[in-house]
Amino acid sequence: MATTSDFRNGLCIQLNNDLYTIVEFQHVKPGKGGAFVRTKLKSITTGKVIDKTFNAGVKIDIARVEHRPHQFLYQDTTGYYFMDNASFEQLMLEASLINAPQLLKEGQEVDILFHQETAKPLNCELPAFVALKVTYTEPGFKGDTATKTLKPATLETGVQIQVPLFIDNGDILKIDTRTSTYAERIKK
Repeated sequence: MATTSDFRNGLCIQLNNDLYTIVEFQHVKPGKGGAFVRTKLKSITTGKVIDKTFNAGVKIDIARVEHRPHQFLYQDTTGYYFMDNASFEQLMLEASLINAPQLLKEGQEVDILFHQETAKPLNCELPAFVALKVTYTEPGFKGDTATKTLKPATLETGVQIQVPLFIDNGDILKIDTRTSTYAERIKK
């Protein structure tokens, strides 16, 4: 058991039979009445962000979680397979536990969050940005770079995203995994 004075960003707590991480918190001491703590909590299971206010000093349950680095191996009809970098054990996850499964490529390093007491995987986070190669896109026209016009491009994982007109086949792009959008072209 802990109290609201133990709050910090990234702390994982158990609330209403679900696990939440604290995204942000603010301790408030109004002129009249008791102090309280305003928080933004993100559900680990659903990804939903909620606002919750706690009275100062209220006891909360801290959930013990552990981040373990894994490497993506392959995907088949049953799920996505990962290998623990330390023990070399293989693990299968469903697509619902992965934040951007369409951007996974073989050999990709990911971070899997486990509940320490049950050793159950809670979610799988890709790095904020991944580098993927363009396998097909329509050719752009020379000098067509002044406007913010976009065109579709297919990446090596099979996902299709919108990219600027100057992108060609074979270019390596930096993709934001949180939004699955183009960030920049990586120099060769």
